[in-house]
Amino acid sequence: MASTQKSQKKGRGTLVIAIFKILKGLGLLAVGFGALHFLHRDTASEIAHWVDLVRIDPHNHYLHWILEKLSKVDEKKLRELSVGTFFYSGLFLCEGIGLALRKKWAAYMTIISTASLMPVEILEIYKRPSAARVVLLLVNLTVVAYLVRELRRTLGNS
Repeated sequence: MASTQKSQKKGRGTLVIAIFKILKGLGLLAVGFGALHFLHRDTASEIAHWVDLVRIDPHNHYLHWILEKLSKVDEKKLRELSVGTFFYSGLFLCEGIGLALRKKWAAYMTIISTASLMPVEILEIYKRPSAARVVLLLVNLTVVAYLVRELRRTLGNS
């Protein structure tokens, strides 16, 4: 009985990572469908409609920043964005579901995919340092270290 409780406590971190990956996957799925929604549409009038609907101040600095960025997006970029977000959505959902089911392949997959992007994260921190980027890198380092430790622990018990 005690070993069951101990293994459940140790598996909580994996479950938290799984839930986080699933939420990221679902979020990216929504972004992908959102990008497809704007194909063949007047993006500016769509945004204006949503700004009016949600009652955002039309003189808001952040709104103008978003509108400026969106004005540079054409249909090709929207397609690329949707393809990329669907790919990463699938990856995160696969990792999350696999981790929730406690599959070792999912731990390996998560370690490889998370660690493979760390050089890019470090480069981004070097180019444009920000607290958010540093926190993201630290979270990803923690995820990788935790999953490596869990794999070593479970492989040692096999």
